[in-house]
Amino acid sequence: MWLMKLAWKNMWRNRNRTAITIAAIFFAVILSVVTSSLQDGVFDNLIKNVVSFYSGYVQVHKQGYWDERILDNTFAQSGAVERKILQQKNISDIAPRLESFALASSEETTKGCMVTGISPEEENRITDLQRRVVAGEYLTADDRSVLVGQGLASRLGLQLHDTLVLIGQGYHGATAAGKYPIKGILKFGSPDLNDQSLFLSLPAAQEFYSAESMLTSYVLALRNPASLVGTADGVRAAIGNTYETMTWEEMMPEIIQHIRTDKGSMYIIQGILYMLICFGIIGTLLMMMVERKYEMGMLVALGMKKIKLMQLLLMESVLTVISGCVFGIMASVPIVYYLYKYPIRFTGEMAKVYEEFGFEPIFPASRDVNIFLTQGAIVLVLGLLLSLYPMIKVVQLDPIKAMKK
Repeated sequence: MWLMKLAWKNMWRNRNRTAITIAAIFFAVILSVVTSSLQDGVFDNLIKNVVSFYSGYVQVHKQGYWDERILDNTFAQSGAVERKILQQKNISDIAPRLESFALASSEETTKGCMVTGISPEEENRITDLQRRVVAGEYLTADDRSVLVGQGLASRLGLQLHDTLVLIGQGYHGATAAGKYPIKGILKFGSPDLNDQSLFLSLPAAQEFYSAESMLTSYVLALRNPASLVGTADGVRAAIGNTYETMTWEEMMPEIIQHIRTDKGSMYIIQGILYMLICFGIIGTLLMMMVERKYEMGMLVALGMKKIKLMQLLLMESVLTVISGCVFGIMASVPIVYYLYKYPIRFTGEMAKVYEEFGFEPIFPASRDVNIFLTQGAIVLVLGLLLSLYPMIKVVQLDPIKAMKK
């Protein structure tokens, strides 16, 4: 206990030196927390974009549909299956879809498009589709109109309330043809979705494809995306082998590969950051050893055992490092919260590049508590490891040489 009291007094005997050491650790914690928070926030936002644009977190299809996405691989809509899915605690919403390709025509212009039959209300809860309507109105449950991607409408030379002709192949080879007024224009960040997307109400799509009561997929929304794999396994077990249950990661492995590549680059950057943090902390420790060389030499000369002096320095280091980490975490909380509420937003050419890949041009921060605890712990461990340097110097200390000026 007396060593603890002495260590505390020694810390504040030279306030400037202690303040500089704490400040080095304080800013190191803030820097590492903010960097990690932005990194996780960017990837979380990327996943959110991918999921909210179209796929949802989990999809249920007929077994084999993903390998051969044709209308003959549809399944009958079933209230019993929907109830089994919704019984899973982590499932918040379910949206039925009927998806296939068709030719969209206007006078002399024809373009291939993805026709998606949706239940408007359920779809909006999962993908927030209504927010992407930039002109006109959103669909209703029994609508016989269409929502068209902005790029597709532009290529066909169509505007709001114009009539669009759809021609395709229906269920079991039936001929699919129909004329639909454009009720709304949609704008997506992804050029592919913008140029190819067309939405009908589910009853209208089933009628168009002669696939009454048939679906190609159920799209599921999760309460807690962190339990993605466990939830998918639960759904799989509940509905049986007639259906295939796929996570967005399984449907879009290229996105996962992109995230892993970017995370690898970020780990290198973080490694450089931790190296800079180490240089900052070791610099203050070197300054401390130079200033206290005479003091430590005198203590050893007066009979203080080196092991006690090492314990004293260790306690000083522990108190200093912990103080810097605690203050750093406290100061980083409002900074991260501000970056979460008001994310860094790109403009100009950089924004266009992001939008072309289907992502919002923003850098939001993540508020995950584990980031604060993990980064605080990493800096704490680095600080304590570097604190071994003064103890090594004590072991090598020659009191006579140390007291020479």
